[in-house]
Amino acid sequence: MEQSLSEVSVSPGGRLAAGVPRSYRSGYDSLIVTDRTTGASSRIRTVRKPMTASYASWSRDGRRVALTVEQKESGTWRVLGFTVVDVAARSARTVRVTGLSRKAGFWWSPDGNLVSMYGTGLRVYRPSDGAVMRTYAGVGLPTGPEDPFSPSGRRLTTWCPSRFKEQLCLVDPATGKIAQRVNTRPEALFGWWDESHVIAVMARGTAYRLAVLDLSGKETRVLAEVPRTAWASDLWLSFSRVS
Repeated sequence: MEQSLSEVSVSPGGRLAAGVPRSYRSGYDSLIVTDRTTGASSRIRTVRKPMTASYASWSRDGRRVALTVEQKESGTWRVLGFTVVDVAARSARTVRVTGLSRKAGFWWSPDGNLVSMYGTGLRVYRPSDGAVMRTYAGVGLPTGPEDPFSPSGRRLTTWCPSRFKEQLCLVDPATGKIAQRVNTRPEALFGWWDESHVIAVMARGTAYRLAVLDLSGKETRVLAEVPRTAWASDLWLSFSRVS
C-alpha cells in the first residue's frame, strides 16, 4: 500500500507501525497500520473531513492507538477530542471532549486511560466516553510527544510550573504531587530510557545531542549527535522498548 505519511509511530515491541496519511481518502482521514515483518498494511477510517486525527499514541499493550482530533476554525486549529483505533478490529471511535486547550493532545496512561494538558496541569479521561477520571492541578504540562510515564508507571514527567527554577518535574501519579524536580534544561524529552533515566535532546554548542539523563540531570550516555539543521526541521524521534 503506497501512501505519503505525515507521521509514523512504532508500537511497543516494534512489530507494528501506525502512520497518518497526508491527505484524505473518500472524504475521510485514516490510520495506516503496517506489519513491519510482513509489510502488509491496512487502512482504518478515523474522522470525516474537515476534521483531522493525528499525533498517534500506542497503548502499552499494542492493541489501540489514540489520535488527537482537530478542526480548523477561522484559520486556527481547535482540538475537539480524540479517536481511539482498535487495531485488531480495524475500527475507530471518536469522542468529543469539551473545555480543551487549543494545544491539547492525548496520550495513554499505563492503566489504559488518556491524559492531556489541562490548564497548568493534566487531566485524565476515560477512552470509552471522555469522562473525566482525575485532574492533576498545577503540576506542569506533559513533556510529550513520547510516553511521559516511566516503565513502571510510578513517575510522570512534566515541564515544571513557572514557580520553580527547575525545568523538569517528576510527578507521582498516585498522589498527584510533584515528587522531584530535576535541575536540567533539555530542548525536548522523548520518554524514558528505563525507570531511572530519561531520553533528552540537549543543546551542545550550535548543535544538539540526544542523550540519556539520570534523575539528577547528569548525561550518562550519548545516543546520537543532532545537527542544528535537523533539529530545526521539526525532528520527531520515536523509541520502542524491547526486552
